[in-house]
Amino acid sequence: MKKILVIGAGAAGIMAAIEAAKTAEVTLVEQKDKIGRKLMITGKGRCNITNTADLTTFIKNIPGNGKFLYSAFKNFFNDDVVKFFTTIGVKTKVERGGRVFPKSDSAFDVVNGLKNKLYDSNISLLLNTRVARLILKDNCVTGIETWAGKIILADAVILCAGGASYPLTGSDGSGIKLAQEVGHTITPLTPALVPLESDAPWIKGIQGLSLRNVKLSVFTNNKKSDELFGEMMFTHFGVTGPIILSASRAIALNMNKGKKVYLSVNLKPALNSHQVDLRIQRDFEKYKHKQVKNAMTDLLPHKLIPIILDLSYIDAEKSVSEVTKKERRQLAVILQNLSFDITKTRPLAEAIVTCGGIRVKEINPQTMQSKLVKNLYFAGEVLDIDGYTGGFNLQAAFSMGYTAGQMAVR
Repeated sequence: MKKILVIGAGAAGIMAAIEAAKTAEVTLVEQKDKIGRKLMITGKGRCNITNTADLTTFIKNIPGNGKFLYSAFKNFFNDDVVKFFTTIGVKTKVERGGRVFPKSDSAFDVVNGLKNKLYDSNISLLLNTRVARLILKDNCVTGIETWAGKIILADAVILCAGGASYPLTGSDGSGIKLAQEVGHTITPLTPALVPLESDAPWIKGIQGLSLRNVKLSVFTNNKKSDELFGEMMFTHFGVTGPIILSASRAIALNMNKGKKVYLSVNLKPALNSHQVDLRIQRDFEKYKHKQVKNAMTDLLPHKLIPIILDLSYIDAEKSVSEVTKKERRQLAVILQNLSFDITKTRPLAEAIVTCGGIRVKEINPQTMQSKLVKNLYFAGEVLDIDGYTGGFNLQAAFSMGYTAGQMAVR
């Protein structure tokens, strides 16, 4: 039997090991004390394993070299992932946006199912084992050397050591360094799916406030560059939440180029400016004997009222009857244009996904084999591939891992 060595027991590495073990002797090396550490925290601990979207939609949701994945997706796609998890005892369900979760809402069940499958597949699992270097002979990988000095020989090596986000899970960039040392080009690493920081003084006062069904406009060098609709949340440092994370990749890349970015939130996206003004008039008529701060309770979350009034230059203590037409119209403008500058992204270590990594042009997309080093394969976030939230990144990892495991044996 062929000897296959897989580096990294994350989503891609586990899938690669399981697939290769069908016809080969497999050793899975993981530098942490447990497998699937990053899987345990994805989807807020619920583990969004895939999405029901079609192939075209999937590619669109992977802005970082999504087209590279056509072959891997055709080889092993979302239906295959659901069937696979069903066979290992993990039942799934579909939620809003086509997101697929385990029925139990527990990432632990996903990881536990994968762990049991590894054992059932007779895979040798080496935990707490760091890889120091890849061993090459005549430009062909023949094994690895661990930090403890142990040499492990193999007919093929599959590198699935993750990106550089969430280093405590094992994704600390070490796998990218291993690839670079044997000649692979590395696209600069940038945080993707990452919260954003702002120095707007009012944000700290509303930390923890979530906004649903809002429209987010991204302005880069004063030109609108993106628009998203959904949910976001204010934090002590800035903003986070689904639409912020989705916008963050492009924002990070633009800010790396020295471009200025600010965000504008439309709190009432279902209404046009005239309708917003009419809505304010209706509420003011309803609460005409109250202070203006108490006339906004039907319109806004309590925490947000003093901020919106302050940005509209309206004294919160004055009575509704004292609000001028000009002030009311300014209030309508702010309700649809709550704007603030973005100073930077949170660090790469806090990003859900790494943008950048091993250059995909140096990898055969049909086999996941290196074009530079024979018998060396790659899968997962170690490559310059990244997608939006919603199960797209995990599906990419599973598809690449499956393909690499299958092709390494051949």
